[in-house]
Amino acid sequence: MIKGSKICGVSDLDTLNFIINHPYPPQFIGFICNYKKSSRYVEIEKLNKLVKVDKQKSNFVAVLVKPDGDILEKIKHLPFDYYQIYDCTPEEIKEIKQKYNKKIITALTIKDETDVQKYHSFSDITDIFLFDSKGYEKSMAFDHALIKKIKFNKPLMLAGNIQADDNLENYKKIADIIDISGGLETSGLKDKSKIDIFLNKVKNET
Repeated sequence: MIKGSKICGVSDLDTLNFIINHPYPPQFIGFICNYKKSSRYVEIEKLNKLVKVDKQKSNFVAVLVKPDGDILEKIKHLPFDYYQIYDCTPEEIKEIKQKYNKKIITALTIKDETDVQKYHSFSDITDIFLFDSKGYEKSMAFDHALIKKIKFNKPLMLAGNIQADDNLENYKKIADIIDISGGLETSGLKDKSKIDIFLNKVKNET
C-alpha cells in the first residue's frame, strides 16, 4: 500500500518552495550531496542556503554515495532527517548512524535476485529500505517482480525510472513510498506541472 512519496534531486529554491507549500507535500525531499556525476548534485555552499527553509511537513534527505568523513562533517549541522546511503557496508552505515544520530534509508541497487537478498545484512540498522536501479544518475528501471513477494520488516521505498503519469496501482502491492526524480523533469529540470500531477496522484492513492 502506498503511504507516501519522495521527490529526489531538488536543487533550486523555487522548486523546493513549490514542493514544500503544495497542498499534498511529499513525506521526503532528497538532495544529492556528494555525487558529482549527477546533474542534480548540489554544491555544499548552495546546499547550506537551500535547506534553511521551513520544511513544514516534509523530511529532508541527504543522498550520499559512499560518503567519506569530509562530506559527513560538512553536512552534519544541516537539518537532514535521514541519510540515504548507497554503496556502504552495514558496518559503515552503523558507524554513520551512531556518530551523526540520523535515520537511515539504505539504498540497494538491483539487477537480479542476488542484489535483493543483500537487504538481510542491513535489517538491523536501516529505518527504510530503498530499492533502486543500477542507473544512479541515469533513470533506469529494474524488474519489480524481484521484490514483490518478499515481506520486509521495514518500510519499502521504490525508485527506478518511475514517471509522473505512471499508474500507481502498479506499485501498490510492492511499495510503501514512491521515490521519483527524473520522472518529474523536462529537459533535465524539475517541472512544476509534473510535480503537481504526481503529488495529487499520490494523495488519491493514500
